[in-house]
Amino acid sequence: MPSMDEYCVQLKQAVVDYNRDQAVAIAQTIVDQGLDAQKAVFDGLIAGMQVVGKYYEDQYYFVPEMLMCAQALYSALDILKPHMPQTDLGLKGQVVMGVVQGDVHDIGKNIVKLMFEVAGFEVKDLGRDVPLDDFVREQLSSDADMVCLSAMMTTTMTGMREVIRKIKEKNPKCRIMIGGAPVTEELASKWGADGYAPDANNALREAIAMVSSLHEMYQQAQARD
Repeated sequence: MPSMDEYCVQLKQAVVDYNRDQAVAIAQTIVDQGLDAQKAVFDGLIAGMQVVGKYYEDQYYFVPEMLMCAQALYSALDILKPHMPQTDLGLKGQVVMGVVQGDVHDIGKNIVKLMFEVAGFEVKDLGRDVPLDDFVREQLSSDADMVCLSAMMTTTMTGMREVIRKIKEKNPKCRIMIGGAPVTEELASKWGADGYAPDANNALREAIAMVSSLHEMYQQAQARD
């Protein structure tokens, strides 16, 4: 019988090979054997999708392959996710996220969303090709701690600057994180974003740090009152 690590390698490869049936079969075996579903997602599915993203950047894979890989990931995730423990970090942070207007590349955003949910964040996913003002409207109506913006094209990422400006004007306490292939740390700083994440792992790390600092500010303000 394969070890958990071996199952993760197989799951990762199934995603890379866009083999949906294989991914589903391995995920079901992991659940049936009572193994670690969370490890399967992070070390198998997400690890596989990170390889796929690199293949896409290198133009070894194109949009059709990306979509088939994503289908394999989501099909296996449907099986594994109900068996993942919900990690309570004591943050209870609310996050609004989406892919900016004109851009429909949402695989990275969906991976970040999954990681946030597992970490205990409450996520409002606006989806892809989101009108810029919708981010502002949703943040103001929900008073979310953070807004996460994603873009995979240089032609669409400039819309992030407008969203950041409008949200900061109305709610300077809100933390904004941006990410996506063409986005750089320099651009994030120039546009006034509070955080930048080149990948899903860094996005979660940045989010935890930002929400933790926000909550400390709230607690200090309450103590003064």
